[in-house]
Amino acid sequence: MSRTAQTSSRRRESVLNVYSLAFAAFLFISPWLFSYSHERAKIDLWISGLAVVIIAVAAIVAYANWKEWLKFLLGVWLIVSPWILGFAHTKAMHVSIAVGIGIAFVSLVELLVVYDAATDRLPSQ
Repeated sequence: MSRTAQTSSRRRESVLNVYSLAFAAFLFISPWLFSYSHERAKIDLWISGLAVVIIAVAAIVAYANWKEWLKFLLGVWLIVSPWILGFAHTKAMHVSIAVGIGIAFVSLVELLVVYDAATDRLPSQ
């Protein structure tokens, strides 16, 4: 594969990390947007948002499958954290679950795109 094709392919895949960045930015500012009163919810959303930003930027700079799996696990954490941290049935729970589903979905799509591109490069038999 030529260098140009490889570069354009990488840009196309990394756009999914931009979606993760958008989800993370929304997650980070949501405590101020919706005036959460639950302190653990605020801290969880801030830390999770920062973690997703760091991992997404790292994946844009140098892609690795483990970074996408880590983002997927952070998405799953956001889905279950309201019950684990005790902020179920709050406004923060709905945001956490929705953004968690979005981050997990985008991460799995990126893994699928990368896997599909890798299998297309295999020689046919």
